[in-house]
Amino acid sequence: MNDFITALAGAAPLASGWAWHGVAMRRRLAAARRDPLSGLPTRAAFERRAERALARGPHVVIVMDLDGFKHLNDVFGHAAGDEAIRVTAASLNDALSGEHGSVAARLGGDEFSAVVPLRDRASLPWLLGGLHGEVTAPFRHGGCDLAVGASIGACVTTDLPAPSLSLALRRADEAMYEAKRNGGGWRIADGPALTHTTTAGRRTGRPGTAGREAA
Repeated sequence: MNDFITALAGAAPLASGWAWHGVAMRRRLAAARRDPLSGLPTRAAFERRAERALARGPHVVIVMDLDGFKHLNDVFGHAAGDEAIRVTAASLNDALSGEHGSVAARLGGDEFSAVVPLRDRASLPWLLGGLHGEVTAPFRHGGCDLAVGASIGACVTTDLPAPSLSLALRRADEAMYEAKRNGGGWRIADGPALTHTTTAGRRTGRPGTAGREAA
């Protein structure tokens, strides 16, 4: 009996150590799925969750790009730019807080995306307008009131021949570009047909396509 108790006592620290190791591993995995600046899911995590969401029914896929972000960085410094990213992420979460089942992400730089269940198409302008208003509201940094603009594009998956995340993102990106060309705001893609040329599978002119030939 004494030997059994001694063995249990010796095993307890080992079991405790493995339990803590498991907790630490789960925390590291969760952190790897989050963008450290915005706290939003990374692109890879977002795409996995978005693909599953689209398979469950109609959604609106949103691509948003900040306007005037480079100017903010150049004039007020990178700390102000970082704060703009954090505030944008918080605004995105706040604007979608009532949309159960939605998922948002920072795709990189000053570009964000979201997938939101489509319950009533008539309410889509309200959703996009509310998101634009949240993101472009002034924020306080370094004793100054700062602000960025935003261009938002949206694609409704019921407008596509099949619920394809890649095509929906591409159409939302094209709609976002049209909004940006017209001074910002939001725009909904009209159908599934691509409206811009492609470079390396992406809209020509997007970051990362410079120097490549258009398809």
